Amino acid sequence: MTYLRSTLIVLIFLANSLPAQTGTAPLPPLETVIQRTLERAAVEDDNDREFNLNYHYERIRLTEYRNGKSVLKKHEEKRTAEGVNATNPAPVAAPAPAGKDEPLSDSHSNIHGRVLAVKDYSLSNLVSRFQFKLFGRETVNGRSTLALDFQPAGNNLPVHSYKDYFINKAAGRVWVDEADYAIAKADLHLTQQVNVLGGLAGAVWKFTYSFERIRTPEGFWFARHVDWHLEGREVIFHRIVDYHEQKIDEQKVFPPARGS
Repeated sequence: MTYLRSTLIVLIFLANSLPAQTGTAPLPPLETVIQRTLERAAVEDDNDREFNLNYHYERIRLTEYRNGKSVLKKHEEKRTAEGVNATNPAPVAAPAPAGKDEPLSDSHSNIHGRVLAVKDYSLSNLVSRFQFKLFGRETVNGRSTLALDFQPAGNNLPVHSYKDYFINKAAGRVWVDEADYAIAKADLHLTQQVNVLGGLAGAVWKFTYSFERIRTPEGFWFARHVDWHLEGREVIFHRIVDYHEQKIDEQKVFPPARGS
């Protein structure tokens, strides 16, 4: 009994001596988190523009195409200097000519997976279609975030464009910065197969999408990493596509001094 009592006293002393743990504050109401995040989403375009006016960085994009047996058929890599003073901005891709949407061969594909861009997963797009649950508080890149899980609110969600077929069957988790209420991270996936044109043109049975954003000292947010993985069928060919994007070597560009 003496040994047990001594042990308890030591444990109590150690517990009282530990520094206060972060994340013990009560979680805010879910409605407040969503509202503040929607307010933040309204200024994201301004955030992107200001980041590109103040920073210079390198953008790396890697796309790999595999057949149904996971054999690599095509590898594309692009490196561009972007932001302020960029000398080689990324070219704007021309739309595919009418009637040329079919794959040319087993080693060529028109599947690019860009049907679900980052902004398609903003809360302003998802809030009316999904059920959200506040999972808890987690640290992302040294900052406190609120993790929200989401899933489709039902089976009869509205469809206004081709993208909606994918968005309506997506689920996952988003991490919202607790100070800025910017989305700091997202991890998403399809809950079931999506058929393209009723399944005649193709189908996507697996799609995962994730991104992670970094905050600059001035408060600008930018996507450090964007990754997605797609498995499906394009007409008669099975496709596996992996896309990786990252921004590196971001540098603050100061305006020239007066008189220089």
